Amino acid sequence: MPTFTALPTDTVHALRAGGPDAFGNPPEQAVSDGGGNPCRHCLRDIPKGAGMLILAHKPFDGTHPYAEVGPIFLCASDCTRGGGTDLPEILGTSPDYLIKGYSSDDRIVYGTGAVTPTPRITAQLEQIFARPDVAYIHVRSARNNCYQLRVDRDD
Repeated sequence: MPTFTALPTDTVHALRAGGPDAFGNPPEQAVSDGGGNPCRHCLRDIPKGAGMLILAHKPFDGTHPYAEVGPIFLCASDCTRGGGTDLPEILGTSPDYLIKGYSSDDRIVYGTGAVTPTPRITAQLEQIFARPDVAYIHVRSARNNCYQLRVDRDD
């Protein structure tokens, strides 16, 4: 079973302390409206009325043509890092997601990208991981291309 991996806690703590996002800006402070505000650390939806951060995130080291940057949300208050082998709460809020595999040098593995209905996520992950050239997978919003989380092999 693949492992769903949230943003590292030390990265989130730095952002909550006003550290720079992918564009060098401090995260914006906002209040969740309770719909469509998934925290990329606890992998849960941010409750209505709770403080949240909005920031640009690049889930890659360095810059290169495949290093996509996009907006994400984080709980403004401390939350427990999510992840594990169970499908996270944030992947149950949309009818489908964009899933694509990456090589060990952070390049998209062509032929792995697919808009996948939510009930088929696990099967699609297993199909992509059947390819030996895939090191990890990103799950993104199928409508806005926002990064949701990383999926790692269980081996």
